[in-house]
Amino acid sequence: MRIIITAATTAEWMPAFVGIKGLYTGEGERLKVRFHQSGVGLLASAVSLTRLATEEKPDLIIQVGIAGCFDTKLTLGKVLVIDDEILGDMGVEEDGKWKDLFDLKLEKSGYPPFEKRKLPNPWLQRYNLLKLPEVTAVTVNQISTNPERIQQLAKKYQPTTESMEGAALHYVCREARIPFIQFRAISNYIGERDKSKWLLKESIDALNEVVLKYLDRVYKMA
Repeated sequence: MRIIITAATTAEWMPAFVGIKGLYTGEGERLKVRFHQSGVGLLASAVSLTRLATEEKPDLIIQVGIAGCFDTKLTLGKVLVIDDEILGDMGVEEDGKWKDLFDLKLEKSGYPPFEKRKLPNPWLQRYNLLKLPEVTAVTVNQISTNPERIQQLAKKYQPTTESMEGAALHYVCREARIPFIQFRAISNYIGERDKSKWLLKESIDALNEVVLKYLDRVYKMA
């Protein structure tokens, strides 16, 4: 089984890269793992992941990364699995209201790869091996900081997390029919720009601990 672990930055998967210490890489291994940096944002990720999917055709793509969280009841550092992804800033704001591609009739809500305006992960039942909480996420090119904009997103989509790359993974893999799973560790609450209040290191450590446990589980099942 060939697995590719991808993230926007190498820092988000580096502890797992060091942690496996050459495991799952040799000839004859029933599980082969390699790491990939997609770049930051939807555009870089979409291009990079499309090339990855078409050229390498892995059996599973694992996207990992930190994320902002809309739900302040969730503890910083918690690791979640993303079920539905939503494009959060592709559209127009008119008269104080946010209208996305579907509101503008520029895209059909059920036209592949979308389902009811969302990009769900159809492989979660099979690949959420650690039974982590499954949540809805929104992907944006501009990190949300304006309170009114945050409220717009929260009201319209009811997301739990926000990232800049998740929807690219879901879109590309659904189109290419490649199984995938997205792990996100909550590093901060949406709108908080004081990074002294973020848990960056702790979130990355928690995220990579999950990745190592996950690979061990997959290896035993392979």
